Amino acid sequence: MGSKKKFAIILSGNGVYDGAEIHEATMSMYAIVKNGSSYDIFAPDMEQYHVINHITGEEMNEKRNVMIEAARIARGKIAPVTEYNPANYDGLLFPGGFGVAKNLCTFAFDGVNCKVLPEIEKAIKDTVAAKKPIGALCISPVLIAKVLGDVEITIGQDKTTAEQAEEMGARHINTHHGDVIVDSKFKVATTPCYMLDATIMDIAEDAENVVLSMLEMM
Repeated sequence: MGSKKKFAIILSGNGVYDGAEIHEATMSMYAIVKNGSSYDIFAPDMEQYHVINHITGEEMNEKRNVMIEAARIARGKIAPVTEYNPANYDGLLFPGGFGVAKNLCTFAFDGVNCKVLPEIEKAIKDTVAAKKPIGALCISPVLIAKVLGDVEITIGQDKTTAEQAEEMGARHINTHHGDVIVDSKFKVATTPCYMLDATIMDIAEDAENVVLSMLEMM
């Protein structure tokens, strides 16, 4: 593998219902370091779509910033996504969580007609142009499908989401935990995580397998 590889991780907030999925984010960080690499964390500096009470699932009457919330997972060490430059990294990783579909793009509301945040679209396209791998967990592959179109991905086995991804031009493959779908043309590795019923052990396995797939492509 040679010298120590460096990953960039983009988070979409803090918490599965309105931000980044914390287990997926944490297990990704753990897998990166466990396999002899390091990471930096980025997030959009913007107001998140809404705030959800994670006990009741109800919307709360308050406003929060995506980057400030994601900084909770990053232990304060975070930068705005506009500062991400693929020249400084060996790969780019997106954990899942509804924040991906609400804050990084509008997939949760607009489905196949969703809009992607310009700085997120730029990060994905610049990474592909630099011929560096991208990992996407859980719902994040729909973001990749929207930006890249003709890419092979998995979100697990959810029929509706898979069909929407295919409408955006992607080829979807049904998977179980531990499975990683690699698109060699774009160097994209995807895995289902919490799109399937999962324990934190499943998440750890999925995250590590994506990280290992990315390392192989570096």
